[in-house]
Order: sequence, then C-alpha cells, then structure tokens
Amino acid sequence: MTGTAHKAPWSLARCAQGAIAAAAVADAFRAAAVRDHYLNPTDASLHKSGFISMIFLYLMTLAILSFLVWLTRARRNAQELAPRASVPSRGWAIGAWFIPVVNFFIPRQFVLDIGRASSASWTQKPDTTLVNLWWAAWIAHTLVLVLAGRVAPGSMALPVVAEALMIAAAVLLGIVIERITALQSAAFGATVPVVPLT
Repeated sequence: MTGTAHKAPWSLARCAQGAIAAAAVADAFRAAAVRDHYLNPTDASLHKSGFISMIFLYLMTLAILSFLVWLTRARRNAQELAPRASVPSRGWAIGAWFIPVVNFFIPRQFVLDIGRASSASWTQKPDTTLVNLWWAAWIAHTLVLVLAGRVAPGSMALPVVAEALMIAAAVLLGIVIERITALQSAAFGATVPVVPLT
C-alpha cells in the first residue's frame, strides 16, 4: 500500500511521546512544589506551586491532545490494514476516555484492538502484557493520588509512589505508541525515519 493516506503516524507518535514525557516530568516537579507549600506555607511557596501546577496543566493537556490525535490516526490506519477487524469508531475512541467508570476499562481494550488490527506481527502475549502494564501503572497512579489526598495528605510515601507510577505509565505508553506505530510502518512497507543527530 502506498500513498500519503497510508503512512504510519511517526510525527504524531513523536509529538505524543515528547508531550507525555514532558508532562510526567512536570508532574514530579508539581508534586514536590505542592508538598513544600503544604509543609511550609508562604506566599513564595504558593506562587511557586501554582506556577508549576499551571505549567503541568498545560503540558498534560498537550499530552492528552497529542495522544488522542495519534490514537485517532492509528485507529484509521488499523481499519485500513484490517477492514474486518474490531476497531472502535473515531468518536468512541476519543469519547470513551472522558466517560466516568467506562474510562477505567474500555480505552485499554481499544488500544489492544488497534494493535491487533495493525499487523499480524502483533504478538499476543508480550504486546498484550505491555499494554496491560501501562494501563495498570496509570490506574494505580490515579488510585494512589486519590488515596494520598484523602487518607494522608501530608505524607511523603504515597506521593512518591504516585509519581513513580506516573513516570512508569509515561514510559510504558511511549513504548506502546512506538510498538503500534512500528507495526503499522512495517505493514505499510515504510521504514522508521532516521533523525539526524546535530
């Protein structure tokens, strides 16, 4: 298959991976600043935590949008590669992330469906395990954050665990994006672009 419509979304993948990594790093700085303000509340610490939280919010919004754009393109490619495969509709692939309770289960299945439809090279156990590890880290991060805020708002242990899970989820999602994009690239007969080092 050739043509501009039949390309793996490498540029979208790189944008999503970069935005996700930046948001994860910003979240670690945000958590540290918020904790510092909680322990030693001053005008300066309030300003610092607010500023870093605002940067994190912008980066997280960019990460979400970049990921959803990549996912939409990957979904379209998967549908072209396997027209009979079970892939979510475009609206459902995006909307499921924003519906409470549904967003704890359905998006993971969508990513698995897109991966399976992308190539016969999708290896059931390792690739499914990769997606499951990413999803478990993300859900655990969310649950630990809720627990930290309600049970022990001043503790250090739970926020550290939450941030470790956030970074793990970001790394694993970056690998998931890479894997699906590479499978689509191979299926379309393309090659991974080489970025020259400067």
